[in-house]
Amino acid sequence: MKLVSLVAAATLALAGMAHAAPSAADLKAIAAMETDLRPMAGTPQGAAPRTLAARMAELHVPGVSVAFIENGQVKWTRAYGVAAAGGTQAVVPTTLFQAASMSKAFAAAAVLRLAEQGKLDLDQDVNDRLKAWKVPPSSYTAQQKVTLRRILSHTAGLTVGGFPGYAVGKPVPTLVQMLDGTAPSNTPAIRSFEAPGGSFAYSGGGYLVAQLAIVEAGGGPYPDLLDQLVLQPAGMRQSTFAQPLPDARVAGAASGHDAKGAVIPGARNTYPEYAAAALWTTPSDYGRFLISLQESYAGRPHALLKPASAKAMMTPVDANYGLGLALGRQGGHPYIQHGGSNAGFQSNAFAFLDGSRQGDVIMTNADAGGVLASEIQRALAAAYGWGEQDPATRGSPRRAPYVPPAAK
Repeated sequence: MKLVSLVAAATLALAGMAHAAPSAADLKAIAAMETDLRPMAGTPQGAAPRTLAARMAELHVPGVSVAFIENGQVKWTRAYGVAAAGGTQAVVPTTLFQAASMSKAFAAAAVLRLAEQGKLDLDQDVNDRLKAWKVPPSSYTAQQKVTLRRILSHTAGLTVGGFPGYAVGKPVPTLVQMLDGTAPSNTPAIRSFEAPGGSFAYSGGGYLVAQLAIVEAGGGPYPDLLDQLVLQPAGMRQSTFAQPLPDARVAGAASGHDAKGAVIPGARNTYPEYAAAALWTTPSDYGRFLISLQESYAGRPHALLKPASAKAMMTPVDANYGLGLALGRQGGHPYIQHGGSNAGFQSNAFAFLDGSRQGDVIMTNADAGGVLASEIQRALAAAYGWGEQDPATRGSPRRAPYVPPAAK
C-alpha cells in the first residue's frame, strides 16, 4: 500500500485546502478514520485496530473519498488512493463516483417537487397519468393501486430488485424496453407480485415506473429534469445523471473495480435506470444534497422541499423506510441514510436531522467498498460520540427483492 499511502498524503493536503481548517474534534475523527478501523466479522476480541491503508489493501479497494457535514456546510473532505488500480491518478475530493442506489432519494425529491407544482400526486393510481406505458392490470391491483408513495417506499409490490448495468459497447435499452423486459434489456419485466400497500420489498424496478412519471410530468429528459429540479437547487455543481458519462468528464471519474481489485470491463457500466442507480457525484456534492434535506426538514425558507413534502419524505412507511430514504435514530437523534452498490462502486450516506446536523458521505470504487464504508462510518460515529443506534431501528427486518421463480 505504499502507493496508496503516498497518494493519501497528497490528497489530504488538497482536501484540507477546500474548506475551513478542521477543529480539534475533526482532526481526532480523521485520525480515527485513518488508524482505528475495526472490522466486525471474524475480529478477535481485543484485536488491534487497523489502518485505513491496510484495510484498503485487504479489501482490494483502490480509492476512497469522504466528506463530513455539520451545521449546514461541508466541514471537511479527505480522499485516498487511486482512481484506477495500477494507475497514478489520485482520488481527490472532486473525483466522481457512481452513487448507485443513493440516486433513489433524488427521484423521490423530484417527484415531491413535481407534486408541489401539481404535476404529480403521491397517492393517485400511477396509471391515471402514465402514457407511454402502464402497470399491467392483475388480480393484485384489482383493489389496491400502485401509487408513487408506494413506489418510492418500496411497498408497491413490484418486481426487480436491482440492476447490473450495461458494459461499454453493449446496446442500451429504452425505458419502455426495461419496463417490459424486452431486448436489449438485461432484467425482467416490471410486474406486480403482490397487492400494493403491503410490507417493504425493495424494488429498483418500481423506480423505473417513477422515472417514467417524472419524465412525462416534467416534459424532458431525466438528466435535464433532475438538474433543474434537484441538483442545481441543492448547489450540486459537480454532479450529473448523464449516462454514459460524457467523454469530457471521464478523466475526472473513478473506475469501478471487482472484488479482487481489478478494473471492471470498460471501467464503468452504463445505467439507463436513472431513478434507481445513475447519479455520478462526489461526497461533497452529495453532502450538499443531504444539507438541502436537513434544511427542508427544519422548514427553512427557500429550502429544496416544502415542509409538507419533507415530512412525507422522512416519515416511515414500512421497515423504517420513507420515500427514497432509510430512516432511524442513533443516540436518540433522527437520521436519514442510504447505501449504494453498482458494479465496481459501493458507497453510503448518513445525516442527522437535528442538533448540529452532522453526517458523512463515503464513496468507494470497489465491490468490497461497502465493508470499508461501514468501518469508516463506525470510526467516525465513535469519534464524534454519536452513541448507539436505537434498538427500534437497528437491523430492521427487510424483505429481499422479489426474484421470479425462473431466475432463482
